[in-house]
Amino acid sequence: MPAYHSQFNDNTEYRIVGNMVLLPIKTKIRGPGTLAPADQKDIIDESLDLFRANCLFRNFEIKGNADRVLIYLILFISDCLGRLTKSPSQKEAVKILSTRALDPFALPGEPNFPLNALYAAPAHRGDADLLRQYLSQLRQELALRLYVVVASGSEFDDNRGGIVDKH
Repeated sequence: MPAYHSQFNDNTEYRIVGNMVLLPIKTKIRGPGTLAPADQKDIIDESLDLFRANCLFRNFEIKGNADRVLIYLILFISDCLGRLTKSPSQKEAVKILSTRALDPFALPGEPNFPLNALYAAPAHRGDADLLRQYLSQLRQELALRLYVVVASGSEFDDNRGGIVDKH
């Protein structure tokens, strides 16, 4: 069974920095990401839906620049969930996720970036700044949505591999 890939891989209308595409997102967080329609899934919804299923795969063939964004977000979800393993209170969970979203992070091409073999570095400083702002915007919005999922008592749906409400 193959891994699940991003439905946004075929979109060619969005800017590419390095080899990551700057996709629209549904957010109120300020940043360079354009707004996605509220009634459509965005890359953050997709990463939450595909998190569990794609974590099970040891290998992942990248089929497009949106897959790189998906991988980045899935790794960020995993990191966030790992920090919430001690069953923190609601207030502590919000603080942990918010802090993690705002923590300094490495970009592709920088020595501390974990997947430099799969990601191209931004071409120049302006692109690096843009990518940092976009990834920060993604991280903040994902932390907000992840908290809602965790706080609602949602669990993973074994049929789809995503996170769904169990109520």
